[in-house]
Amino acid sequence: MAFARKTADSSLPDDPLHLYRMLAVTNSGPAAVWGHQQDVLRAWHQKKSAAADVAIDLPTGAGKTLVGGLIAEFHRRTARERVAYLCPTKQLAQQTAAAFDEYGIPNALLIDRVSSWNPADRARFEAADAVAVSVYSHVFNSNPALKNTNLLVLDDAHAAEGYVAKPWRLTISRQDESAYLDVLSALEPSLDPLVLPRLRKTDTDNTFRSYVYLASPIGVAAHALQLEHAVGSAIDGGKLEGKRADEARHVWKLLQGRLDRCLFYVAYGQIVIRPFIPPTWQHAAFSEPERRIYMSATLGDGGELERTFGRKKIERIPVPEGWENQGTGRRFFVFPELASDLAADPTGLPAFVSSTISEAGRAIVLTPDTRTHDSFIKSMLPSAYSVLKASDVEDDLSTFTTRQNTALVLTNRYDGIDLPGKDCRLVILAGLPARGDLQERFLHESLGAVEVLQERIRARILQGSGRATRNPQDYAAVMILGQSLTAYLSGRDIQAAMHPEVHAEIEFGWDNSRQYDSANMTDNLRVFLKHDEVWAEVDSDIVRERDKYTRVVAPSSQELQASVRHEVDAWQSIWNNQWHWALTAVRKVLDQLQGERTPRRYAAFWSYLGFGIAHRLAQQSADPSYLATSAEYFRQAQRMSTGTSWLSHLASPSDKASAPSAPQLDELDEAAMHGIITQHKKIGAALEEHAAQTRTGLAGTEYRAYEAALVLLGQLAGASQSYGNDDDESPAAPDAVWIFSDSRWITWEAKSEAEPKGMVGPADVRQAGSHLRTTETERGRSAPSDSFCVLMSPKPAVMPQARALAEEHLYMVGPHPVLEIFDRLLRAWRTAHGRSIPSLAPAELAEIFRTEQALPSQWTPLLRTTPVRPR
Repeated sequence: MAFARKTADSSLPDDPLHLYRMLAVTNSGPAAVWGHQQDVLRAWHQKKSAAADVAIDLPTGAGKTLVGGLIAEFHRRTARERVAYLCPTKQLAQQTAAAFDEYGIPNALLIDRVSSWNPADRARFEAADAVAVSVYSHVFNSNPALKNTNLLVLDDAHAAEGYVAKPWRLTISRQDESAYLDVLSALEPSLDPLVLPRLRKTDTDNTFRSYVYLASPIGVAAHALQLEHAVGSAIDGGKLEGKRADEARHVWKLLQGRLDRCLFYVAYGQIVIRPFIPPTWQHAAFSEPERRIYMSATLGDGGELERTFGRKKIERIPVPEGWENQGTGRRFFVFPELASDLAADPTGLPAFVSSTISEAGRAIVLTPDTRTHDSFIKSMLPSAYSVLKASDVEDDLSTFTTRQNTALVLTNRYDGIDLPGKDCRLVILAGLPARGDLQERFLHESLGAVEVLQERIRARILQGSGRATRNPQDYAAVMILGQSLTAYLSGRDIQAAMHPEVHAEIEFGWDNSRQYDSANMTDNLRVFLKHDEVWAEVDSDIVRERDKYTRVVAPSSQELQASVRHEVDAWQSIWNNQWHWALTAVRKVLDQLQGERTPRRYAAFWSYLGFGIAHRLAQQSADPSYLATSAEYFRQAQRMSTGTSWLSHLASPSDKASAPSAPQLDELDEAAMHGIITQHKKIGAALEEHAAQTRTGLAGTEYRAYEAALVLLGQLAGASQSYGNDDDESPAAPDAVWIFSDSRWITWEAKSEAEPKGMVGPADVRQAGSHLRTTETERGRSAPSDSFCVLMSPKPAVMPQARALAEEHLYMVGPHPVLEIFDRLLRAWRTAHGRSIPSLAPAELAEIFRTEQALPSQWTPLLRTTPVRPR
């Protein structure tokens, strides 16, 4: 016979470090907590333990699980409250529970369906006798299973956006065609009439299949009842099939009655309905715990974490001193598309990739979307290889790690797969990881607000490239495929924003890829994978460069971090139907999104939201001042979205009825008009002489005359300053620089003497790409947002190798569009000169230039038609 007996309480630990000393007496984990882990635990206990939201930044291999586990267990023991440790996937939860067992931390593994949970384990958690180890979906759910916790520890928080948003993200797939077309019809007043036929057709051109459109929030609000009926009928009427139907029913519980407070993203393949920021503040399972700890290997600097979790402020405990430059394991990055032979003849790329995979024996392949996934399997894998997907390894990675001639090919899964030691020596990143749900695709591709996604993209690259380097002794080759990803990682600013170790590794790989052919790349891979003393000598080069680098915060991160608390405020107000407070918060967002490197396109998006909110308030209150406010927000959105087409695709009947009818002078156009008034004082009566010299230079090929003509053209365009490179000893300087006050800079690299055949090479692309930085250094300030560089060349194409090196702000143009811009400007100047330019107000002058298509907003698209960097 045995009875449970209460024993005298053991002493409670003073802090998490004392706790581990107690656990280490009997556990099978490390003998002691590492120094950097001690620093983090002290920082939390002494300074942040009372804070509601705290993020801890610890690189992979730095013992993040032990730190999070000790905080969880210390809180459970000392406060006798329920604690849950959440992971993105079941596999990671199982790994965490196994680690907790080693550390001596009592835990209850609660994964899979709730009905399958061990009742005794659940009772241990609810009685605060064990830390629950579970997955995000058991908290972020319309019916959370873990809804009575006091502390949440959220592991891999940098990868949580999809899991957190899922309860409020409703997807209507085109596979359920009847439901898709019904909802599309209800959205008709909210979409551009030119767009609707493309979406309805079954044979739409591929150009439009991937584009993401934003339905007018004004139209959505005005037709909310029809949309409620269409969506509700699709869900309740059996128009959705299988798993899609089950997921939609759960989401509908949280969205029903609030569609007017959601954004509708529309693409050919699906419609996604969701709030911009998940309303976690009304989700008791997440918001009611007194504290939340966010564990991450890559926290970021631009408010990404706050947007993901819907929190106004998350306090940070930074990377411990000494770990800011130290990485885990060694990655050897290779860029096959930069190899001299494969750049010249890309048809050899599949064979090279296939042979590299064959030599490795196993490979993990990470792709951003289904199309890239399917294309890779079809064209890049060795024919005899078997393919595994995520569900094949969800419970046991040995399905992959014990087999040869196997590839694990995953879509949009950059975390949660750990392949240490000999498990895998080849990681392949195929395509830029910026194709999540339709909201992410809209921000990145349609809106062009790359800045707000930079941290997310970098985190995916960092995490994806580190799948097989989990310990200091690990090493793996990382193959980079796809022009967009290759070009992205070639950017010096992108590399500088990476962890110093990864920065040095990428730079080393980039340099050793672009200078040699693929045979040399294969030889280098063999040396690396052999990993003997030959590689050890080379490895010291990477270490030396790493120690020189300090991570540089990406441009615009400061503004984005400052704005995020107001973004959350705005969406809280929208979700709660408090439109006046929402408009106030939008104004605060836009006040913060200002500066030398303002994320203009993201600001344009928020201005557009302000337009819709103010219009709604005008309807609710009959206050005419709201109509004026609405019109001003729309004009701001127009000004700040120059160079993109997303706003033109919002030419819906609803917007047309609400937007200001008079054309608004764009900020760049206004700067140009003031510049023309100033330039007229210099040009004046010499207009025709000025024009003749400009035409002669632009129509010819002699480089000095052409560059001088570009400077004269800049004056006609209204640049407040237009100057060239008069120093032949400074070949790196731009051939012409046009400064439009604080609105925009345009720099030029002119190759007028080139033959109109062949392709532009890497040297010219690199030279042109550096011009904005050169001008910034010369002028002692950052270029205004959306500044760009033009590479003028009569050559009809760009070498693939050169495209991979191009920076995002570089565009290529031929001689004829430049002459066309000149002709437009000259016609406008002649008309304006006849009416006496000094007597005209900027708005009157702009009307003359608008008639001739000579405003910058009208001619800059000619210069930006052909981006050199692949999109």
